[in-house]
Amino acid sequence: MVRSLALILLTLAVFEVLRITLVPTPNSVVFSRPNMHPFATIRLYLRDGTVEEQFLQIGGNIAMGFVLGFLLPQITPRLRGLLRVEVVTAVLISAVELLQHLVIRGTSVNIDDLILAGAGAALGYVPLGRMFGMRLHPHHLHWWQQILARSVDRGRRRPATRRSA
Repeated sequence: MVRSLALILLTLAVFEVLRITLVPTPNSVVFSRPNMHPFATIRLYLRDGTVEEQFLQIGGNIAMGFVLGFLLPQITPRLRGLLRVEVVTAVLISAVELLQHLVIRGTSVNIDDLILAGAGAALGYVPLGRMFGMRLHPHHLHWWQQILARSVDRGRRRPATRRSA
């Protein structure tokens, strides 16, 4: 039930992200140049943007990542782990950026959106996503946890002793 709810919420979040990002805003045209220099547009928004633009652009990207970081581990135990959450977030946000660039005239790919969403994913995963994911999938062990569990089990077993007759 919880996994289904998480999947529905993630689907709704993705549709909302697409709705928001695929509609151009007049204020963001000034900031819509291709950016492959980390933190360049973040500094630009903080220096020249209004509080509303800062909230929508910076906060919105962090919020997108937060939602992914929280919901992905609830959907499947295979998406539990910070690295996995970050990789899936990077792929999804990159796809949104590319789609935005291809669909909307005047927008371009921005590395800062990826950085902010990655930070948001970490913020969503570390305190909440990990905890709820472990509660929802308590018996799922990652590959490294399985190796540790096997080595601990081997250490607990004692070799059988021979009885002399």
